[in-house]
Amino acid sequence: MSRKPSAAAASDAADEIVRFDGVSMRYGRGPEVLSDLNFSLPRGSFHFVTGPSGAGKSSLLKLVYLAARPSSGAVHLFGEDTRSLKSSQLPKLRQRIGVVFQDLLLLDHLSAFENAALPLRIAGHKAAEYRNDVAELLAWVGLGKRMNALPPTLAGGEKQRLAIARAVVNRPEILLADEPTGNVDHEMALRIFRLFVELNRLGTTVVIATHDQDLVARSNKPVLNLEGGRIAALPPLGPKTGADG
Repeated sequence: MSRKPSAAAASDAADEIVRFDGVSMRYGRGPEVLSDLNFSLPRGSFHFVTGPSGAGKSSLLKLVYLAARPSSGAVHLFGEDTRSLKSSQLPKLRQRIGVVFQDLLLLDHLSAFENAALPLRIAGHKAAEYRNDVAELLAWVGLGKRMNALPPTLAGGEKQRLAIARAVVNRPEILLADEPTGNVDHEMALRIFRLFVELNRLGTTVVIATHDQDLVARSNKPVLNLEGGRIAALPPLGPKTGADG
């Protein structure tokens, strides 16, 4: 006889935005890049994913934004077991996820404004509906005076902030960022990090994959540390200096 989940279990599931149950992943017939991952991310949380190159950080993010499927195990997203989803259901689910890709994927022939507005345009919204909101968002990330600039004319930190604006323009429930501070100097890395902190304070769940251990040590945020595709114990971190304050 089947049993209904308890009220506490149902509440826990509602509070989770991501859950991995025994998740492993490999590309083709190659070795596993992720092995038996078990963790959950509460709604409104802020996590780093750390580890050396090749540890599986980018692969883990791909599983969350549905660009890849696990070889075994289950990825639960927004309370849905993604194994049961049809291809036709994925675009709507992806609209609830914002992604800052490692190589940014900005379109050089579009202005900063047009790049930031692209997810809304693809979703079928008219420019008159979003013009003011996009302009306000670009001002918030420090690009209010660069709205008409093309990406090739932007500095590295400006490109990063534009990619963040594009990722959050449709107000996603979860924001994933793959090495978002990898190509900027330390001061700009802290500025970009503070944008993520503010987004988190507004209610967005944030997951950042990074190798920047100094930023992680300063942040006082929880960490998923990957080694060889598995979650490993964290090494001791240095003193925290309140970068998120």
